[in-house]
Amino acid sequence: MSKKLFVGGLSWGTTDDRLREAFTRFGEVVEAKIITDRETGRSRGFGFVTFADPTAGDAAMSALDGQDLDGRTIRVNEAQNQQPRRSGPPGGGPPRAGEPPRDLGAGERGRGGGDRDRDRDRDGGRDDGGRRGRGERDGGRRQRGY
Repeated sequence: MSKKLFVGGLSWGTTDDRLREAFTRFGEVVEAKIITDRETGRSRGFGFVTFADPTAGDAAMSALDGQDLDGRTIRVNEAQNQQPRRSGPPGGGPPRAGEPPRDLGAGERGRGGGDRDRDRDRDGGRDDGGRRGRGERDGGRRQRGY
């Protein structure tokens, strides 16, 4: 059984080989990987190291956590399993208990827009989205600022 470690706080210049080199003194490193940005290819400042032997991983974790690597203080923890990414409609998930099912009508999908009929009903039949002109604040009377 192997042990995977999370290594955070890495220097932008740290490479996979440099990461492997720093951890091999504790045991056989199966993989050492710096995580990079998809678009730029630049390091995201963290990576993972996998040991063949879990006891070697434990030794590396306790010895290197808080130590300096390439001018930066690194954090070394046991890696956690990644949570699956949510997919589906905006606002996702089922409705809460007692709530009616969600109706993702045309006005509620994506950004902007709105359901014209719903907006018209809400603002008393006005077709301007509820916006009032300057003279309509007091029912058509203009306010004077004395």
